[in-house]
Amino acid sequence: MLADLEELVLCESYSTDHEAVARSARVVGALGRRLLEAEPEILVIDGVTHLRWSFGPPRVLLLGHHDTVWPMGTLREHPWSVRDGVARGPGVFDMKAGLVQLFHAVASLPSPDGLTLLVVGDEELGSPTSRPLIESIASRCAAAFVLEASADGGALKTARKGISRYELTVHGRAAHAGLEPELGANAGVELAHQVLAIAGIAARVDSSSRAGATSVTPTMLTAGTSTNTVPARGRVAVDVRVPDRAAQLRVDELMRELTPRTPGVRLELRGGPNRPPLDPAASAGLFEVAVRLAAEMGMEPLRGASVGGGSDGNFTAGVGCPTLDGLGAVGGGAHAADEHVLVAEMPARARLVAALAGYALSGGPIKGADTARRDMRPQDVEPRDLRPTAGGTV
Repeated sequence: MLADLEELVLCESYSTDHEAVARSARVVGALGRRLLEAEPEILVIDGVTHLRWSFGPPRVLLLGHHDTVWPMGTLREHPWSVRDGVARGPGVFDMKAGLVQLFHAVASLPSPDGLTLLVVGDEELGSPTSRPLIESIASRCAAAFVLEASADGGALKTARKGISRYELTVHGRAAHAGLEPELGANAGVELAHQVLAIAGIAARVDSSSRAGATSVTPTMLTAGTSTNTVPARGRVAVDVRVPDRAAQLRVDELMRELTPRTPGVRLELRGGPNRPPLDPAASAGLFEVAVRLAAEMGMEPLRGASVGGGSDGNFTAGVGCPTLDGLGAVGGGAHAADEHVLVAEMPARARLVAALAGYALSGGPIKGADTARRDMRPQDVEPRDLRPTAGGTV
């Protein structure tokens, strides 16, 4: 497993570099081919390379991604290493160790019949090309197991916040800042007003009983072209995390109600909900099974955790497929310089995934599965892209 992990980490796979992702797909495909003795389907969608192994009609989905957030050349700064039982390198925790565990888990099963393995190449970008593929498969499955890295201490991820992304552009009018600033419409000043308004949306959405559950965060900002020109344009990106669908819809309403404060400017809003929340109901039954199987295997008691980050598990749960996430590597430092994996945990986690897949393939009961499918209907989580809304302005 460690040799396989090294091979994956040494093949850098920065999400926005399609050639790098294609090279990574070839390496991942070769690993799967060797361990599973089956050829993957290579699916290239809008230049992004995904892999799928299908063993008959899908009943259980095993899901992961091979792209990373690390720019090409990061290996020179953070090289692959294994010291004192800790593996390090770009993407080792999120989520190349999870892929190794996935393939070894499936290779250990008596039969993979009913399994679909999907390894996508754009998860770190929000899965813009792979989302329809994920949802199509998950909607036909009895269970989805996501090999994303675990939460702190190896906890499984039993709930995730939903994610929305926006970009607000302020269109003003340029003028000479020294000679006739009064002839301009200052997009920078208006952007300041809008940033403050956006920063206050979360408090309007959350009730006092769950204060802080919703976050609406202005992130990247820019305005102006030179120091002596009234800015004609300003832009802010906004990251939104919500605990439930109602909060996601309310944030969307408030974002679209933003109005300009500065005469002569107009606002243009792009974006919307990106990932639906992974509701605890989608994971409860599978988590109960995982706790029991882990105990039977002599593992440490499993814990569940609710996290703010999103994954493709949000999509599988969103179409009503019972979903258990965080089954991948135990370690820490996702998207950070100290990214690492505890090597000794890898075999046990692979055995747990194999046990869960075998249980679901055998038709073992999953408590609450019918409720999950009823409460998380596909029409409730309609995909939203980043094109302007009708008219393009608010």
